[in-house]
Amino acid sequence: MNMRLLAGLLFAVSVVGFSLGASLPLVSLRLHQAGAGTLEIGVISAIPAAGMMLSAFMVDACCKHLTRRVIYLLSFSLCTLSIALLEWAFDSMLWLALLRLGLGLGMGIAIILGESWVNELCPEHNRGKIMALYATSFTGFQVLGPALLALLGADSPWLTGVVTLCYGLALLCILFTVPNDHVEHAEDAKSFGLAGFFRVAPALCVAVLFFSFFDAVVLSLLPVYATSHGFAVGVAALMVTVVFAGDMIFQLPLGWLADRVERTGLHLVCGLAAMAIGIALPWLLQLTWLLWPLLVVLGAVAGGIYTLALVLIGQRFKGQDLVTANASVGLLWGVGSLVGPLVSGAAMDVAPHGLPMALALMAGLFVCFARQAYRRAGKLQAAVD
Repeated sequence: MNMRLLAGLLFAVSVVGFSLGASLPLVSLRLHQAGAGTLEIGVISAIPAAGMMLSAFMVDACCKHLTRRVIYLLSFSLCTLSIALLEWAFDSMLWLALLRLGLGLGMGIAIILGESWVNELCPEHNRGKIMALYATSFTGFQVLGPALLALLGADSPWLTGVVTLCYGLALLCILFTVPNDHVEHAEDAKSFGLAGFFRVAPALCVAVLFFSFFDAVVLSLLPVYATSHGFAVGVAALMVTVVFAGDMIFQLPLGWLADRVERTGLHLVCGLAAMAIGIALPWLLQLTWLLWPLLVVLGAVAGGIYTLALVLIGQRFKGQDLVTANASVGLLWGVGSLVGPLVSGAAMDVAPHGLPMALALMAGLFVCFARQAYRRAGKLQAAVD
């Protein structure tokens, strides 16, 4: 296994996670302080996800015409420029929207190809641990972004300066670690397109939709839900940190477990646990001694649904199909990130506990799709044997 390339890809995705975690709340807070309406803030906040969706349609052409190093250098240069110019963009909503779109495009291409390349590097017996390490790198540095924002303050230009510096280091890292060769590309070997991924792997599609839905809802609406049920603002914000801490801490143990037990069964267990905690959350708010540890578990199993989806994608698909599958993941991530806050916000308007019910419903959909798909796969395997 090429350890130098793996280290470079892990550092690169850590910087992407850091920039996402730092810039999302920074932009929202700056706009709120400037008197922007919630609709404007919501639209600007959704634009990076829209950029990630668009990037899914660009990956194939990039792989066909550019080397891996050039693709990464271009995508990270776009991210660097989008963050470096952010301080001067808040006077123009159009300029701000363009910069956020550029960041989403650059991050989307980097994440899609990074997941594909790390999966290609993984030996099968270590795939769970290595993909969990990749997911942990992204999540851990994503959590660091809001922490640094709280330390420096929303008005400080130092935050964008630190993120820009990190992108500069990532560009240097790419020069020394990412090979200047082309991704293996054979059009006739491509078994499905972006939309066709749902046909060949519906359970994995719903897994990605669930986690992107979960990620966006927890970041944007969990504090609102908690404060509306009597928790102080600081405590409500701490709940978000606890959920993502559970995600970050437990991905490596889950990855280790995925290399030793049947992966589809572990995937279903994570879905069932997420659904059960979502259903129980309204009662857990009254039992704070149990609420906090189960928030950690919720983050762990929700993150596990996504990490195991990446592992199963790498186990099942190779070559150009692997790149297409990860491009579909990027597209689905954007869909979930856009839909999650809209559906959950509407559910909260209809019912006081609409948020946990929306999360439980999404987890239940994943369980239903996964159970059916994995049972069918098991029957096919038994027939072959």
